[in-house]
Amino acid sequence: MAQVLGVPAEIKDGERRIALDPPAVAMLAASGLEVRVERGAGAPAGFGDAEYRAAGACIVDDPAEVWAADLVVKVKEPLPSEWKMFRRGLQLFGYLHLAAAPELARALLDARVEAHAFETVSDGHDLPLLAPMSDIAGRAAAIMGAAYLAQDSGTLLGGSAGVPPARVVVIGMGVAGTMAARGARGMDAEVTGIDVNLERLRRPHLAGTVTATLASSHMAVGDAVASADLVVGAALVPGARAPMVIDAEQVASMTPGSVIVDLAIDQGGCVETSRPTSLSDPVYEAHGVIHSCVTNVPGQFPRTASRALSAAIAPRVRQLALGADHPLLSGSLNVAEERIAHPVVAAALAPLSAA
Repeated sequence: MAQVLGVPAEIKDGERRIALDPPAVAMLAASGLEVRVERGAGAPAGFGDAEYRAAGACIVDDPAEVWAADLVVKVKEPLPSEWKMFRRGLQLFGYLHLAAAPELARALLDARVEAHAFETVSDGHDLPLLAPMSDIAGRAAAIMGAAYLAQDSGTLLGGSAGVPPARVVVIGMGVAGTMAARGARGMDAEVTGIDVNLERLRRPHLAGTVTATLASSHMAVGDAVASADLVVGAALVPGARAPMVIDAEQVASMTPGSVIVDLAIDQGGCVETSRPTSLSDPVYEAHGVIHSCVTNVPGQFPRTASRALSAAIAPRVRQLALGADHPLLSGSLNVAEERIAHPVVAAALAPLSAA
């Protein structure tokens, strides 16, 4: 049973979220946990140290003191500079995306950390800890895509009188894809949704979130992408590497100046030409197409994102402190006892799992 909870400052490029807001800390402190928050960790999201202190947290200056807690809760995956603080007996809870991060998985295994991932928690139907950030990332994708399209090709997403609207293709109509489609449609773009699941297409079609739908196939994706001004990749297989749904030849078929926003990049990306980018250097060009592949899109909206994330994870953090064997934490365990514990993650990291 964990008695000390640590909340470190995020150090990933451009990351301004914090895992727990002051109300969540107050709830956890009232339950008997000693909560250590790194000094200044909440400031980028608008939460001052005084608020955390009033909520019952201890404000500490040394990150090592935060990482010395029984349970560390953070937003993004630990970076190599933080790996030195891994140790046996540590419980870690955060977005890990291990299928696309074998080096991190190896570090967790070697240090015998018990690692739980937000993105693999399942309630049997949905991914309740991934959904809040997917919602924000999807909304942001429409905004970002529209801005990059205007900057590079000079195209306004909604068109104008006598000028047709831009064509947007969204691949993967889960939470992120649906919100991206909704945002683009709200700007009067022509939006086509693509998915392998016909039910996921039926609902946004009936709601008017999209103007057209396509059952996913290599040919259907290629035809849609070739005529698109903006493509949002949001294909997801929970816990696994993202499926590659757009190949380099299909990217090359796109009009120069068009834009791809790959929201699946945390899990390796769903576009062959995608590579991770950062909030400080978000885009690059390949085959004449602007690519945005930021691995922490919600980090640019830290107050909204932190509050949404905190509300979702706080009850599960409390439960993890008590014990991981509970429906609230179903699917969370990724690494334990020197093995990859989640079957889908293990399959994605098969050579590492066999080592």
